[in-house]
Amino acid sequence: MAPSILILGVFVLFPILQSLYYSFFDWTIGAVSQQFVGFGNYAKLFQDPQFWNALGITIVFTVVSVVLLLALGLGTGLLLLRDTLITRLVRSIFFFPTIVSLVSIGLVWKFLLDPDIGLVGGLSQVFGITPVHWLQSTSLALPSVIFVDIWKNVGFAMILFVAGLKGVPQERYEAGRLDGAGTWQLTRFITIPSIRPTMLFTTMILTIQSLQVFDLVYVMTDGGPVFHTDTLVNLLYRDGFVNFQTGYASAISWVLFAIIMLISALQLKVFRYNDVD
Repeated sequence: MAPSILILGVFVLFPILQSLYYSFFDWTIGAVSQQFVGFGNYAKLFQDPQFWNALGITIVFTVVSVVLLLALGLGTGLLLLRDTLITRLVRSIFFFPTIVSLVSIGLVWKFLLDPDIGLVGGLSQVFGITPVHWLQSTSLALPSVIFVDIWKNVGFAMILFVAGLKGVPQERYEAGRLDGAGTWQLTRFITIPSIRPTMLFTTMILTIQSLQVFDLVYVMTDGGPVFHTDTLVNLLYRDGFVNFQTGYASAISWVLFAIIMLISALQLKVFRYNDVD
């Protein structure tokens, strides 16, 4: 285990602790001296309108994408639960975008949504519809990015739910049918309670991914137009690697870490599962 622990310590643990150290300094790359400011970066952070804008956009992105992914993932999982040639083929098609990198998907969709040379704009002109500037509109840019994120991850959610649904004992459904339960009642009182561990895992993974979204936003909009898709990690990148304000960017990263931990703790409480259930 020593080599793995050494690699983990050097490339994971040490940078984490170092970023915490940086967050207490007015640390600027290339500066002669780094001034200790204590919690000054955190105080500045909560007075920064760009931080609150990025936090709001990140929360909206997370809530909308996670809720829709859970609903669509569970729905498609129920529809494609049976093991037939057709369902296996459709499941593979849904899952395929999951294995493609976010950068590649972002570039493809940025091209597709381009009003001048993109496929979507071309089809709009064929049907006599004025092409829409999806990624240049302050009202449509964020929904467009959310749509692409859902398109990519719905197959991931579906596969997890299919695995969870296959683990539900059939005896429960048979007992429910003997008691006169219909399809909705079986889903509400047997299926959903039985897959609570799967719901917990899927919700937590999707939430953490959404709160940390960067690649898709950076490639498709770079936080624009006018910061209407500016997420916390995009703000962190801009402050840390463009403006070289390492201390301030480190403070953002630790606030994001605290938010993820808080939300994860709430999810664990909501989806709490034990043998009594």
